[in-house]
Amino acid sequence: MPLLKSDNQTIDYIYSLPEGQRAELIDGVVYDMAPPSRIHQKLINRLSQKISNYIDAKKGLCEVYPAPFAVFLKEDNETYVEPDLSVICDKNKLNDKGCNGAPDLVIEVVSPSSRKMDYSRKNTLYSDCGVREYWIVDPEKERTTVYRYEEDAAPVIFSFQQDITVGIYGDLNINISELLE
Repeated sequence: MPLLKSDNQTIDYIYSLPEGQRAELIDGVVYDMAPPSRIHQKLINRLSQKISNYIDAKKGLCEVYPAPFAVFLKEDNETYVEPDLSVICDKNKLNDKGCNGAPDLVIEVVSPSSRKMDYSRKNTLYSDCGVREYWIVDPEKERTTVYRYEEDAAPVIFSFQQDITVGIYGDLNINISELLE
């Protein structure tokens, strides 16, 4: 899990960090973020391309934002996250600072330092705040866990070799192993 800094902080603390230092703030608790690995960056880049190309081809309204991109999930001053990938379909949620409210789709790529945070704390946060769909892409275990919160169903686990249908679209399939080729 990312290093726990302190509690009872606000978004002002995040904005006061030195250039290049990244952290997230969840309910007033600051979590430092480790630099991502090459595989992490490759996956985010390819996922972003795949989803963006789909949206463009369909002339869709959603927009794709890879990290670092600010997401203010709650209407408070104590929660700020930077999902690895955010897909936002309601442009009214977007401003120059980032996204105010829940993205429609959030994808996190697990790293050794973020494992507990992605599977536990962020899962609960995204579910509680109205994210429609959450993917946890786990390169170490070569699997993707998909939560479709709107369906109120159990998560589904896919191996990297399986096609995953993006639930917010229904006709977009992504195969993680193909993205790593």
